[in-house]
Amino acid sequence: MRLAVVGAGAVGRSVVELAGEYGHEVTAVADSSGAAIDPDGLDPDSVIEAKDRDGTVGPDDPEDALASAYDVLVEATPTTLGDAEPGFSHVRSALERDRHAVLANKGPVAERHGELREAERRSAGEIRFEATVGGAIPAVSTIEDFGPEHVTAARGVLNGTANFILTRMAAEGLGYEHVLSEAQDLGVAEADPSFDVQGTDAALKCVIVANVLSEGREFTLADADVEGIEEIPGSALELAAEDGRTVRLIGEATREGVRVGPRLIPEHGTLAVTGTRNIVQIETTHAGRLNLSGRGAGGPETATAVLSDVGRLD
Repeated sequence: MRLAVVGAGAVGRSVVELAGEYGHEVTAVADSSGAAIDPDGLDPDSVIEAKDRDGTVGPDDPEDALASAYDVLVEATPTTLGDAEPGFSHVRSALERDRHAVLANKGPVAERHGELREAERRSAGEIRFEATVGGAIPAVSTIEDFGPEHVTAARGVLNGTANFILTRMAAEGLGYEHVLSEAQDLGVAEADPSFDVQGTDAALKCVIVANVLSEGREFTLADADVEGIEEIPGSALELAAEDGRTVRLIGEATREGVRVGPRLIPEHGTLAVTGTRNIVQIETTHAGRLNLSGRGAGGPETATAVLSDVGRLD
């Protein structure tokens, strides 16, 4: 497959670097200020070097990348809320050209799912979005393989930053602000961590799963019941430990809705993953509960989910 990659952050760069290992060729890469385009295939090293040296992947117009010769658009720009732009327009442009689109960007799938599906119905192209939920964890494809009608719920730990903070608070008896500062120093938390610690990121992922389970009914972030971890005192984790329990930020998606918030769980239970690991539990009607755990973020990890989706389009 020929790929056009829009977005040159950690995920987009990793897709460019790894595409050849999966048998695909990158013919266009765009960031917010430039693009590199070659219908015969780009040299990944040259693209990355240009980005590091010049602050942009190339001299061409980013819009030209969308109109170039490719089979699959990889949408890896940052997630935005509300109108989900410019990611939504990028995907719609690809579908209008009867091309496929694979998203790592959560915004269009979570906030404009109905419009995205309508654009897909009018196109010869397909959309896929495994990478939007849990990085390398194959949550979406597992639900699709079982059949959404045979899945009653999905829940789990879906944000590595929040999970790292709660893990450290419990293990060391430290307060939230102290551990947040530590996480920022380590690069686990952003300078503005609100997207993660307020539960928004986990909620978007659960909204996407709810939409997969509930084709015909559309959920957005506004429909989710969301509570973050900012107000959890260290004493709450100490008290939980005395009772053999701990606290994790748990998201749950069903056909009825989405809930995200701190939950008391068994200290050594399946959901008590530590550090930045994620876990998704899928409740099925005939096969019981499935537990899928792994790295829920990171450039190479998320890129593997993107490239697995590309492979499903062959």
